[in-house]
Amino acid sequence: MASQPGAALRLLLLISGLRAGLLQQGRSSSLHGSSENFAIADSFYEQLPSSGERQNLETENVTVVEGEVATISCRVKNNDDSVIQLLNPNRQTIYFRDFRPLKDSRFQLVNFSSSELRVSLTNVSIHDEGRYFCQLYTDPPQEAYTTITVLIPPNNLVIDVQKDTYVEGEEVEMNCTAMASKPAAAIRWYKGSQELEGGKTEVEAMDNKMFRVRSQISVTVLKEDDEVPFVCLVDHPAVKDLETRQYIDVQYKPVVMVSVVYPQGLTREGEALELTCRTVGKPRPDKVTWVRVDDDLPEHVLIEDEKLFISSLNKTDNGTYRCEASNSVGSSSADYTLYVYDASATTEPAVHDTRAAEEGPLGVDHAVIGGVVAVVVFAMLCLLIILGRYFARHKGTYFTHEAKGADDAADADTAIINAEGGQNSCEEKKEYFI
Repeated sequence: MASQPGAALRLLLLISGLRAGLLQQGRSSSLHGSSENFAIADSFYEQLPSSGERQNLETENVTVVEGEVATISCRVKNNDDSVIQLLNPNRQTIYFRDFRPLKDSRFQLVNFSSSELRVSLTNVSIHDEGRYFCQLYTDPPQEAYTTITVLIPPNNLVIDVQKDTYVEGEEVEMNCTAMASKPAAAIRWYKGSQELEGGKTEVEAMDNKMFRVRSQISVTVLKEDDEVPFVCLVDHPAVKDLETRQYIDVQYKPVVMVSVVYPQGLTREGEALELTCRTVGKPRPDKVTWVRVDDDLPEHVLIEDEKLFISSLNKTDNGTYRCEASNSVGSSSADYTLYVYDASATTEPAVHDTRAAEEGPLGVDHAVIGGVVAVVVFAMLCLLIILGRYFARHKGTYFTHEAKGADDAADADTAIINAEGGQNSCEEKKEYFI
């Protein structure tokens, strides 16, 4: 009886060597033969002594990114040196205890003991995906399986646009394609740091359990979008922060702004005035001109590039001065309304002189304001005169009550004669109400 364990061990080693030789040949007939030998081995294992205590076989599923390392662990509780082995999805033995019959050097033994068989698989590919079996030869035999899931990140991320240059207000259609991923990638769009909504996504299944994902979005571009990145961002469990960017060249008509260089305050007679016209556009404005709205420019006005200069102001210079700029996209303008004050003026006007706008004049004519004020003042004066005359006409009004008997008198003299007490009595009874 003492020799039985030694004989069993020699038989196990013989079977393991047979498995390794058959797998190395790689022929279907050999594999068929190996299956028969596996059956012989299984029959032998069934005859091994059973464990006195119940043994539990445990393992865990593994998720790994393609090209990385997967670790498979077969763990046993309450083991009494029963044989542990690991098989691949084709039921080929990868490890028998600490011996590797399968001639695949990517499998390496990490740990072997009576309670664990741990094996690593390097450079994992999609072909390694599937169920791997842990077997424990007890009475009855136990088996557990672990599933290796291989994740494949998109190997290419591309944004396609119809053209490189757009005019403000045009609609841009962009497509982002994530190639050959597993599982299918989720695509999000951003303009700068702002997430865009409304993307349309199509998912196409490919061979080898992989997917191609295509997302399309349409955006109406503004001048603020010039040189701002449109970002295609991929959400995928196998990769983080995978994105690609597309910059759009947006052309737009000029934006025009007029500002006063000096004076910084009232524009008085005899003083100088300098205006500057700032323009921004894409392409750069090729023409900048100064005009005077509804009149010709004064003869003493000097214009140099984007600047307008008047050396000595007078009231004939009053008016609206307009700066116009244009490029291949369009034209726009901004205005400055000038009002020249007396040389002795020291009070700031209620309405400032500067009026600048992108499209057309926004300046308020001071003559119109003065006319409105004059009408209001005239109306108030007329109202005061009418009220004064009314109160003057009613000043000093009184009522007189004649003496008793006046109601029956034919005239005033008779009333006085008939009054008691005569003239004096009548005078005494007169009352004034003012």
